[in-house]
Amino acid sequence: IAFAKILRKRLHAKNLVTYEKFGTAMLVVNDETCTDQEENSFKLEFVSARKESYREDSRKPEVRKTNLLSDLARRDFTINAIAMGLNKHNFGVIVDPYQGVQDIKKKIIRTPLDPELTFKDDPLRILRAIRFATGLHFNIDENTKTAIRNSCSRLKIVSHERITDELLKILSAQRPSIGFYLMDETGVLEFVFPEIAALKGVEQRDKYHHKDVFVHTLKVVDNVAKVSNKIQLRFAALVHDIAKPRTKAFKEGVGWTFHGHDEIGARMMEGIARRLRLSKEFKTYVQKLIRLHLRPIFLSSEDVTDSAIRRLAVQAGEDLDDLLILCRADITSGNPQRVKAHLANFDFVVRRLKEVEEKDKLRAFQSPVRGNEIMTVCGLEPGPLVGKLKKAIEEAILDGLIPNEHDAALQYLYQIKDEVIANFKNQTSKS
Repeated sequence: IAFAKILRKRLHAKNLVTYEKFGTAMLVVNDETCTDQEENSFKLEFVSARKESYREDSRKPEVRKTNLLSDLARRDFTINAIAMGLNKHNFGVIVDPYQGVQDIKKKIIRTPLDPELTFKDDPLRILRAIRFATGLHFNIDENTKTAIRNSCSRLKIVSHERITDELLKILSAQRPSIGFYLMDETGVLEFVFPEIAALKGVEQRDKYHHKDVFVHTLKVVDNVAKVSNKIQLRFAALVHDIAKPRTKAFKEGVGWTFHGHDEIGARMMEGIARRLRLSKEFKTYVQKLIRLHLRPIFLSSEDVTDSAIRRLAVQAGEDLDDLLILCRADITSGNPQRVKAHLANFDFVVRRLKEVEEKDKLRAFQSPVRGNEIMTVCGLEPGPLVGKLKKAIEEAILDGLIPNEHDAALQYLYQIKDEVIANFKNQTSKS
């Protein structure tokens, strides 16, 4: 901590956080020559040499002071068990008792000590091994991989928040599929994301796909990762077909069908978000994309109407571009013999969406005539009838009966108000 305080003054850094109990500190250093704060700041962590021991039912260690070599021995992987001298007499001297530099050159992930003990002490290291292998394109040493298989059940003692943190970091990699294939190979996936593990072996109709749902899903995730770093969108790609195992049915002459997997998948996302401690905003965004991910694809195989295009644009709202990225990734992961034809149809739908949206200004769409004006025109008090009239105006715009403009909408309100009010009163009296 004392060293951190000295360095803080030397670097003119402002943000120093100390943890007196553990004898550690963290310093955030900003590069003032750069304008992007997130891209051009870095963290320095300061720790004293320490030794840790763990109880069977916890990954929180008991900490004791020790020497440098013992400290390096407790590191999770050899590539992290490397030190460099900073004193005058040994400045720049590399301390590498576990051949971490060699493992970096060979692109190998392995533990300094017995991997069984390493993962028993802290099972979160299992996911860290997979995350490093995914992000760095390294291979996990076979002994280490065997230990992961033997120890993955201990992930049950790791908090959901920490598991989610590692999963999202794996999803942030250039090719997230690497991590999910590793989790599947080692038995980890069924403990951290059983809904994805359940996709294995679920066959699809050859007309659309040439893989089972698990392989198809990971291809979609990689396709999305090529064009977007948005973690919520990558997560939506991961779970877009999550309900296919539950909705799978065989239809003679057609093959396997998955009717309703979009809506059921969106409902399943409630439980997934709760377990993984995802925010409400994250969950709602993903649910929307699950619900809508088939719509552009269905439109691409039909004689698409302006009304259908408008409804899709309104339902997707500000997330329309992300939905189209997901749909394109879904199409291009399918049977190569079908991709070209589907893409041509999809591109047509995208063009129509842009045309209609540009003309009708449909993002964040609602009736140009708002509730207060409807009440004034119709002499109404606040209530469900106001919503009925507003909905009728919106439906007319979506069906192309009137343009998305205030004057046209107001004129339409005068035309329909008496009939809508009469029907509402009639229904109310019957109930």
